Amino acid sequence: MNKKILEKLAKTELHCHLDGSLSIAAIRQLAEMATISIPASDEELKACITAPDHVENLMDYLKTFDFVRPLLQTKEALAVAAYDVAKQAAKENVLYIEIRFAPELSMDAGLTAIETVEAVLTGLQRAEKEFGIVAKLLVCGMRQSNPATTRDILFHLAELAPQGLVGFDFAGDEHGFPPETIRDLIDQVQESGFPMTLHAGECGCPSHISTSLAMGIKRMGHVTAIHHQPEIIEEFVRQGATAELCLTSNLQTKAAPSLADFPYLELKAAGANITINTDNRTVSATNLTKEYSHFVEYFGTTIEEFLQHNETAIRASFTSQSQKEELLTKLQEFYAPFL
Repeated sequence: MNKKILEKLAKTELHCHLDGSLSIAAIRQLAEMATISIPASDEELKACITAPDHVENLMDYLKTFDFVRPLLQTKEALAVAAYDVAKQAAKENVLYIEIRFAPELSMDAGLTAIETVEAVLTGLQRAEKEFGIVAKLLVCGMRQSNPATTRDILFHLAELAPQGLVGFDFAGDEHGFPPETIRDLIDQVQESGFPMTLHAGECGCPSHISTSLAMGIKRMGHVTAIHHQPEIIEEFVRQGATAELCLTSNLQTKAAPSLADFPYLELKAAGANITINTDNRTVSATNLTKEYSHFVEYFGTTIEEFLQHNETAIRASFTSQSQKEELLTKLQEFYAPFL
């Protein structure tokens, strides 16, 4: 399957971090807006915003985000950033994307949580109008932060659902803050009526996946540690949970020490719900077309299977049922000539 075909395939994405996916051009624009000096050469700049092919661990990988944080402290900057990421996705024929970000990381200069989210939604809405992509927003709570901060953010955001805020996530230091330590916050989100996903199994802890399942979480980011865990895989399938797989970043962070440790084939054989995602387009120097090419090369994934994974993503997405049905129809129309 050649690259041109993969580029043409309609795609969906459920797991894409805003601050890890900014283009070089957008970073330069944001730095100028913030009057922050950055390297003049693209090569030097890439070294600041892209993780090495192999880092020591997840927390080492996350250090890359420190460079971008000061650039995302105004409403204008957040709108530019959201537009940029959605534009990148639209250019590779992504029909639907859920972009996630943590409001608290953009509150250093005095913005409120509401202001940060409204700004991101403004950028996504502009991209929707210009490119026809459907772009929705997930808000992340940071596991390692003061729970009171996260609780306050969650409390103030419920009113933004009509504008495109569709769900919540918990990201950050999974190893130091497993699901049971943020149980109260997870309960708060679930009681709010908002759907949620959760980073689980990215730090080598399969118990975090089983605990999340027990808490009623039906979508999880990464789930890499489910490898060689047949009982957890069986329960994952039984509950109809959906995996947001992120191959390139998992290899970088050593969540999967090698391709043989990546759980795609096991999950597929078990009939699990699988989606393919970038995680961080810039930090991991990837996009969905590249991810698809890796799945073809490493696992022999077929066009029929890409359609299936995209249909799974739409069904597991947090958009409305009517929009899901419309997107599923579009997907089938796009794929028909290739099948």
